[in-house]
Amino acid sequence: MSLQSDIENLWDRYDDGLTAENVSGNDLDVLAEFLRALEQGDIRAAEKRNGEWEVNEWVKQGVLLNFGLRQISAYEYGDVTYNDVLPLLDTDDLADRGSRNTPDGTVARRGAYLGSDIIMMSPSFVNIGAYVGDGTLVDSCDTVGSCAQIGENVKLGANTLIGGVLEPVENAPVIVEDGASLGAGCRVTSGFVVGENSVVGENTLLTPRIPVYDLVEEEIIYGRLPPERRAFSRYVESSIGEHDLFDGGAYKPAVVATDIEQETLEGTEREDALRE
Repeated sequence: MSLQSDIENLWDRYDDGLTAENVSGNDLDVLAEFLRALEQGDIRAAEKRNGEWEVNEWVKQGVLLNFGLRQISAYEYGDVTYNDVLPLLDTDDLADRGSRNTPDGTVARRGAYLGSDIIMMSPSFVNIGAYVGDGTLVDSCDTVGSCAQIGENVKLGANTLIGGVLEPVENAPVIVEDGASLGAGCRVTSGFVVGENSVVGENTLLTPRIPVYDLVEEEIIYGRLPPERRAFSRYVESSIGEHDLFDGGAYKPAVVATDIEQETLEGTEREDALRE
């Protein structure tokens, strides 16, 4: 049987009442094999097929099973004892891949994939099921949520939140495609897709509930930022309009997307030089 079929069968049994108290050793072996496959990049929560991102539901099922079918145990991290169902990722091989993580607070959970030539600045956190591609920077105070898919040569500015999406299992996780650059304080949630080589201004909120005004194609879109865009936050008039509780009408957040300007590209290239 394949790993996928093993996970799907285990999921069916979990639905029928299997618990951490009566799980077998063979079942735990399947879960351990699943975590290793995630950590090696052999399986992913979502993949791009024919130009579109598609969720692998069985992979998200496997992540949830690792929560539902494991007992809470005490683990050691530095001088801290913590209690969880999983230990942290073994990062002893990072140097062999040209990757580095700074001390005092770079944390990756088991089941996360960290590529080659990446940098994790402290403090930062990468959760189970997340994929961080080669050459990517995870800056200070960043969080990469469960099952989020981060491409190659991505820059996540300081204090950036990449949200996690586990349930329902059919929902796509957050995607940040190759070459994208997110400014400090950005928030990307609820399965939003950031197109490749886009540059997102600091403190921008990207979520499917907020409209993206794409001035290049002159359309309003939701849930994605097209490739090769420069995006930033603006406020637009709300349909609420005038109200007795406030003067001057109501406004709602929005994102404006334009062509990338040459000076923007030069700025990101200067940041590249700092990594050499």
